[in-house]
Amino acid sequence: METKYSIVKKSIKSKILDGTYEPHQKIPSESEMMRQFNVSRHTVRLAVGELVSEGWLYREQGAGTFCADRTDQQRKEAGSRKNIAIVTTYISDYIFPSIIRGAEAYLSDQGYHVTLFNTNNDHEKERIYLEKIITQGFDGAIIEPTQSAFTNPNINYYLNLERLDIPYIMINAYYDELEPVRVVVDDERGAFLQTEHLIENGHKEILGFFKTDDMQGTLRMKGYLKAHREYGVPITPKHIVTYNTSGKHTKPIEEFECFLNQQGPHPTAVVCYNDELAMKLLHIIREHQLRVPDDISIIGYDNSFLAEMSEVKLTSIEHPKSDLGKTAGKLILSMISRKQMNKDAGEEVQSVIYSPELVLRQSTKKISTPSKSLQDAT
Repeated sequence: METKYSIVKKSIKSKILDGTYEPHQKIPSESEMMRQFNVSRHTVRLAVGELVSEGWLYREQGAGTFCADRTDQQRKEAGSRKNIAIVTTYISDYIFPSIIRGAEAYLSDQGYHVTLFNTNNDHEKERIYLEKIITQGFDGAIIEPTQSAFTNPNINYYLNLERLDIPYIMINAYYDELEPVRVVVDDERGAFLQTEHLIENGHKEILGFFKTDDMQGTLRMKGYLKAHREYGVPITPKHIVTYNTSGKHTKPIEEFECFLNQQGPHPTAVVCYNDELAMKLLHIIREHQLRVPDDISIIGYDNSFLAEMSEVKLTSIEHPKSDLGKTAGKLILSMISRKQMNKDAGEEVQSVIYSPELVLRQSTKKISTPSKSLQDAT
């Protein structure tokens, strides 16, 4: 359990790191902090005293306690370490190792050391790693945002990165309000291609599964809806299943089971948020003794190694993976170089948006009627 003084100390330090307390700004008085944290004067003095001794704060006799200016020290550290932070939602799962390898290999070739951080799509972990990036002298950072579809509680940390002139770019998604340099796939277009392929093959009753606490999922849902509208296919609201990070292992499975167990006509095709989900749904389909694609078509996203692991090879949308990582590495070094030369030197670094492509395999097929019932197969 955290001590009271450490809670006070952490809170003050976080306010420094997220830019709430700017250099030479006076921090609240001891009395104010006593009321704010409901602690004794001794506890406040202990927390503030440690921050003064560590160089985060300084005192002026008769005037109070102020936030120290650590900018020059941080810039000196950043200039000598050649260290890049890579922050992703996951490290060892799914397509993330390929993305990280692409970035790491390129940066290593350029003489940079890479430090990996894994947020597990959790805002508190993201905050901790942003504090490390600010305090540990990183030259720059490649960051996959956490729960990018939502307003982020750590936005001030990103603004402080900008104030401190620490370059960062975002991959796979981005926080729209920051308008950062980013390397992403056109996810709306990707899901449009998924859905268009099924519609062109006669499917009208198409389930869509989308993880909507990340920008990728909201854009993919938008592409799914756009394809229905452009082809004049009515949208069935109950055919759209949304879920978030905490429910990703349960909700899609439960919802899909309900669709397969219902009486009457069933959907004839499924658009999946990614290949990982598609593999889970394929397992459920087999348990119901249904066949892919004869009874139901299914299409994934990311063209991961999973797409060819099953006995039914998965039609999917290509993701650049390693190449995306390498491109991210190139862009962050371009931003660092531009900063070192002077921001007015050279062209401004531009975002890169990959155009998705459909990779056809065996998990989808043309149907002869607009809406096929699976009732006979169950």
